Amino acid sequence: MNVTPSNLSARPAKMADQLMLIDGKWRESVSGKSFTTHDPATNQTICQITEGDAADVDLAVAAARRAFDSGPWSRMSAAERGRLLYKLSDLIEKHQEELAALETLDNGKPLKDSLAADLPLTIKCYRYYAGYADKIVGRTIPVEGNYSCFTRHEPVGVVGQIIPWNFPLLMQAWKWGPALASGCTVVLKPAEQTPLSALRVARLAQEAGFPDGVVNVVPGFGPTAGAALTRHMDVDKIAFTGETTTGQLIMEAAARSNLKRVSLELGGKSPNIVFADADIDAAIDGAYFGLFFNQGQCCCAGSRLFVEEKIHDEFVQRLVERAKSQKLGDPFDLATTQGPQITREQQERVLGYIDAGRKEGATIHCGGGRPNLPGYYVEPTVFSGVRDDMRIAREEIFGPVMNILPFKTIDEVIERGNRSQFGLAAAVWTRDIRKANRMARSLRAGTVWINCYDVFDAAAPFGGYKMSGIGRELGEYALQLYTEVKTVYISED
Repeated sequence: MNVTPSNLSARPAKMADQLMLIDGKWRESVSGKSFTTHDPATNQTICQITEGDAADVDLAVAAARRAFDSGPWSRMSAAERGRLLYKLSDLIEKHQEELAALETLDNGKPLKDSLAADLPLTIKCYRYYAGYADKIVGRTIPVEGNYSCFTRHEPVGVVGQIIPWNFPLLMQAWKWGPALASGCTVVLKPAEQTPLSALRVARLAQEAGFPDGVVNVVPGFGPTAGAALTRHMDVDKIAFTGETTTGQLIMEAAARSNLKRVSLELGGKSPNIVFADADIDAAIDGAYFGLFFNQGQCCCAGSRLFVEEKIHDEFVQRLVERAKSQKLGDPFDLATTQGPQITREQQERVLGYIDAGRKEGATIHCGGGRPNLPGYYVEPTVFSGVRDDMRIAREEIFGPVMNILPFKTIDEVIERGNRSQFGLAAAVWTRDIRKANRMARSLRAGTVWINCYDVFDAAAPFGGYKMSGIGRELGEYALQLYTEVKTVYISED
């Protein structure tokens, strides 16, 4: 493992304190409270963020309701909504270096990842839904009797959206793109750890010409701002990405309030399965990227790596060599391949799982500690000798901890791969097309990658089976989350 010295000169200049956006106005919270956002690579304060709670959520929801019911948004054509989304995507592209720097500053991910992955995918997502805005159509249905019958796909209304800290810009795009294309209005609560890029994109939305009240951004904490949004009687839908326990609380709040619609993209413990007949070099690259990308802070990380016994020992050795080559350090240094975890709490959580793996008898080959760096770093860690009943094989770690499990047969690995409460993603590495097809059919996961990992496109749906969530984001499928289907009969007599 290489550790690069810190070079802070590339960081953005000191930032001004940030306000929230409600009804087109940048304002302080009703309470006057604020909270601090930190640079996880240095533990230094970036700035103060206005802290929203229930009173601010009430104002934001009222603004979104006015914009939806009687504002210019309700009278705007679908083509015009698409034009505004195109303008927003163009502005994000124009400011992509600034946004990438904000993302890296607030989140800690390497700048080269923000530039090469997060920003291009974000821009493509907005453009995809910009093109879909005027293509959301119903159907004409032949029915018995002397009637004409057709359906209308109408916006669900005011949408509360709660996004996580691991991909702030991209998750905002996944939520805003289909909601705005469908004609909904939005109240967004960004993660309290990473509010900066969401607030900057909100300013760009204003610059693009979105009417007041269409997008509202209320930073705050889950138990206050988030809970107020989920139980609000005038919110028609909640969209949440995050961990599973919070998703359960959101469903409960939605049920106890106005039975608002809910979509959830939750946790994972994804099996990444390598057969002996695979292209081993490609599988090594895919396994490495599938776990260590974004410091392991990916809901679909390939955190259960099943390797056929015939190639197990070689595979472990080569992956350990790759893990040791990770360069930890200043995320603004373009040579850095691994930044810090998002918070000290997350760092301690990951280290706790590593300690549990040791105590339960797994073999640790590298890493396992915290390097001598400022910030919340965890050494890239590889375990072998992992059993299915170990905590590190059952629970979502959300950190740079790879668990390698041997297997013998295809039937065995299908059963073990599905032996999880989660079902977000899976991957299979094999040259045998029949084996690949069988695995794709048999694995209970919302996405199955064959001879690749972490491939995403705005047109392809993403979401999970079982406790990994409800509904699908991206593609045409995401529009179903933000529309109601209305049936209209017309008597021809």
